Amino acid sequence: RRAFLCGESFEHRPEWVEDKLLAEVFCIDVAAYAVMSNHYHVALHINVSQAGKLSDLEVIQRWHQLLKGSLLSQRYYRDEILLKAEQDVLAGIAATSRKHLQDISWFMCLINEGIARQANKEGQCAGRF
Repeated sequence: RRAFLCGESFEHRPEWVEDKLLAEVFCIDVAAYAVMSNHYHVALHINVSQAGKLSDLEVIQRWHQLLKGSLLSQRYYRDEILLKAEQDVLAGIAATSRKHLQDISWFMCLINEGIARQANKEGQCAGRF
């Protein structure tokens, strides 16, 4: 739609980018970033050791900050009793979520989607940045 993310009358939007980049949900460290009028740059480091130290519950908690998760992970998050078969499935969900928390593609996708949603709501329009 040829719109600027930041710039004239959108000086408050760089803060949106900063807030999302520095949220610390992912196991990705932001080494540096720069927000321009129509794009931003980031230098990232995947923190594999941090991801490895997280318990399955911590992984699920972080993932639920980003997306609502599956019914099974929601039950686990609420500390409901799970059958052995459900625990086995949940272990797979946690392993997949742990990989996603270290994935730059997931990181960028969710940041960009969140920023676009905020900008679209503010501008009462649709589209992506």
